[in-house]
Amino acid sequence: MANFTHEHWSMIQEESCYEGFFKLIRYHFKHRLFEGGESPVLSREIFVRGDASCVLLYDPDKDSIVLVEQFRIGGLHHSDSPWMLELVAGINEESELPADVVVREAQEEAGADVLDLMHIYEFYPSPGGSTERIHLFVGLVHSVGLGGVHGLEEEGEDIKVHVIGFDKAMEMLKDNKIDNSPAIIALQWLALNKQDVNEHWSGK
Repeated sequence: MANFTHEHWSMIQEESCYEGFFKLIRYHFKHRLFEGGESPVLSREIFVRGDASCVLLYDPDKDSIVLVEQFRIGGLHHSDSPWMLELVAGINEESELPADVVVREAQEEAGADVLDLMHIYEFYPSPGGSTERIHLFVGLVHSVGLGGVHGLEEEGEDIKVHVIGFDKAMEMLKDNKIDNSPAIIALQWLALNKQDVNEHWSGK
């Protein structure tokens, strides 16, 4: 990998294209080229939003996971259905720790109490067009009794909770029935680390 730093690129100009709940900014910039020299001035629009935190709720005693289903406008044209199975997630408010976000959102979106958390990764889901960075966790829950419809009415949320056996979830993943990046990454991580996770949470 190239050892490029901030000294190897320069911002020429920023233009605000839109500012509402989210922002759209056009950047004009230059950067160092891999083979030497410098690029011409490039222009790119980018969707500016804060970091988000996601948690895969997991019950090792029942070998089950908890996913939430809701309507997502971004999936309107490219999925079998815009109702998507996802992780519990929320946007990080100013000065709010990612772990606190997922604990709060687990209660709001799924009625679930998170008993313990393990950090998985931080990653950019779409760095070519968005500033968003995801903080990803797996959370220990007791899944018995979870279900129903949740969400905050004032935020227009209509969220259905699903408790799914781990093996069934992996079948759904293989069949492309779960098609958003945080859920795919978290489920694949759990498949690789399930024994260690179960041992860590044994008896909790």
